[in-house]
Amino acid sequence: MVSRLLPVLITLLALLPVATLAAPPASAPLVEGQDYVVIPDGKPFAPVKGRIEVAEVFGYTCIHCARLEPTLATWKKTLPRDVQLTPVPAAFGGYWIPYARAFFAARQLGVQERTHQAMFDALHKGGTLPIQNASADEIAGFYASQGVDRVKFLAALRGAEVEAQLANAREWVSAAGVEGTPTLIVNGKYRVIGGRNATDMLKIVDRLIARERARK
Repeated sequence: MVSRLLPVLITLLALLPVATLAAPPASAPLVEGQDYVVIPDGKPFAPVKGRIEVAEVFGYTCIHCARLEPTLATWKKTLPRDVQLTPVPAAFGGYWIPYARAFFAARQLGVQERTHQAMFDALHKGGTLPIQNASADEIAGFYASQGVDRVKFLAALRGAEVEAQLANAREWVSAAGVEGTPTLIVNGKYRVIGGRNATDMLKIVDRLIARERARK
């Protein structure tokens, strides 16, 4: 009898670490250090009066960010008016930098939201853009294919405004203790570390939003 149960017990024990990563039941309290960490002196990246910010630190070159994006886009449609989702490109260095610059240039030109998913697709589905060593001309070519003026995009990409935004994002991401993407941060205060999948992560985010709303 014992010999028959032993393989089952081993299997269950092997699954325990995975189970602890799931979002806690709605009736259970969130656990600091397991579900989230508090960011000392943390502030929202782009605060808007009366709104709770959920910042997504992401990279266009990150396959996990690409996989999260459809779920995040659907979740965004359910947000109440007092919550805003703010994408923040990670500028860790190397091949992260050209695409972080591209994000800010696209935002400056007012085309970031409508080209966001297309950029992920070009990198991870179509293979029309290189993940590493992407040139300004290659990135500008992508935006041109989306109906963006190539000359205006290159001017924005190389401009002082984008450089300043890039530096600001790099400083904020570093201060928040972000080491990988995607990372979700609620109101600049809580960096989500729990959840074994996108659904679990967003459940934790929803509860942290409720906490922030109750404090107002």
